[in-house]
This record gives sequence, C-alpha cells and structure tokens, in this order.
Amino acid sequence: MNNMSNPYKTREGGATVTVFVPYDCNNHCPFCINKKEYADCSGFSLDAILRSIHTMDEITPRCDFVFTGGEPLADLGSLQKMLDAIPNTHRIFINTTFPVQQKYSADEMIAFTKRNRDKITCINISRHLVKYVEESPDEVVGRIACPTRINCVLYKNYPAQKLTDYVERFLPYRIPIQFRYDYTETTPENLYEEEHDKILQDLKKQFTYKGLDGCRMRNGFHFEYKGLHMTYHKTLPYSTIVETGDDGITYDILYDILIKQNGEIHSDWTGVKLDVEKYRHVTYEPYDLRVLDGTIDF
Repeated sequence: MNNMSNPYKTREGGATVTVFVPYDCNNHCPFCINKKEYADCSGFSLDAILRSIHTMDEITPRCDFVFTGGEPLADLGSLQKMLDAIPNTHRIFINTTFPVQQKYSADEMIAFTKRNRDKITCINISRHLVKYVEESPDEVVGRIACPTRINCVLYKNYPAQKLTDYVERFLPYRIPIQFRYDYTETTPENLYEEEHDKILQDLKKQFTYKGLDGCRMRNGFHFEYKGLHMTYHKTLPYSTIVETGDDGITYDILYDILIKQNGEIHSDWTGVKLDVEKYRHVTYEPYDLRVLDGTIDF
C-alpha cells in the first residue's frame, strides 16, 4: 500500500459504497472488526451520512450501496431515511443478523422488508456454524419479502463435520449460502491458493464443486448441494490495488468506498480518506471479475 496519492481508477458504474449505520448492535461476534468503532458513538450523524450518500450518488449514480454496522435493522426509522435517499438507479444490499431485539418484533422487521421489497436488492443474513448471537427463527428468515442470502464465516476451528447439516437447515427455504473466509487473514498470496485452504477442501469433500470466479480483490468458489447454490468467498482486507496501467500511469484502483458513522468518506477499510474532488474525475475500467473455471450460473 502507498500513500494513496495516485489518480483514481474504478470499475464501470463506480466502486461499491458501504455505509456504516450510525447506531450499534448488541452482538460481540469474535471476527467483527467493526465493533471497536462503535465503542464511542459520539459524533455519529445520520444527517452527515445522508449528505455523503447524496455526494456518492452524484458522482457515480449507478454504484452499489451496502448497509452494514452495527446492525442496520436496529433503527428502522433511520434505515428508511437512508434507503429513501438512494435513487433507484442503485442496487442496495443490507448486512444484518436479522436480530431478536426488544425495539422491534419479527413482524415489524418483516413488514419493513415488504415496504422496501422493490428497493432492496438482497438482504445478507449472518448465520454462523457456531452461534454467537440470539438468532431469529429460520421460519422468520424464510418470510423476508426481499431476496435473501445466508452469510456464514467459517472462523478458526469451525466444526467441519456440521457443514452438511448446516446446509440442510436452509434447504426448505431455498436460500443461497455464502461461506466466508476470515478476511483479516487473507493476503494476495493466499487469495487464490487452493491446496492448503482447509475450508475449500472441506467444502469439496461434502458438496459438488461447480466453478470459480474472481478478480484482483476477491473471488468465489461455487458449489451445489441438492439444487442449492453455495459460494465460498475470499476477499482482501483492504480495497485499493496500486497498479500501473497500459497508459503508463500508476493508479489507485478503488473497489470499495466507505461512508463512516460520522459521514466521513473513506477510500479504503484501512482509514484512508477519499479525495472526493479527485474521485469526481475518476478513470473507469471494465470490471475485472471473470469466470475462471467451470460454471457459476446455475
């Protein structure tokens, strides 16, 4: 990583914008790197975030938005204001535990998804092989009105023998599953390494491998089990690649942009602030995500 002083480049449509909601969750998942950011909520500002959402929409009116935290569903009123600030030219994703909480009932959260079913592209629901939080029942998750996906971090010494039972759990609801590597451990050297990747080998023993897609930053190994689509996802713990293009210019290639809880806009997960005016003149390139092996369309 350098000092991020190079011209910006990003994929067509713009870098994904991840919004950290300005309120916390009650969870303490051991692999969460965001929790420390919520230890002091002073300075958090919904209004500042709304202004930054407007700025990013103005610059890249077709980029993806992702809401994370914290827990986006812990304040449905604030989340609604943020969703309403995003025009329908954008895809919107929400990362959530779909929590059991005192403030809202399951029916209220389901009603929220119904009101926003045409706004939300997908709700990614954390359900791990080892339970770290009180989870809403699977039947509730099955009632969500938007498209859904299960996210499962296979953390440290996960019980590999329970993988098949875990997938069977979600078969009745036909919800695709994304298994995730602990991305704090991902490096450019092991991003595509297969032979010594225990998770990949465990998955290949129990499920049918179908194909691989990937780019400089992340990849997905795709599997099938009884018609259910599963992905094993690996990504680097930062989102800027420094590379010299065919034009001889060295670029900071941005994959993710962050809107922090106080409205600050960052160009990386490592605390680097985005030069907003420079991003207004970003160079675009075709997205380098490619199918590298087999098939992923099933």
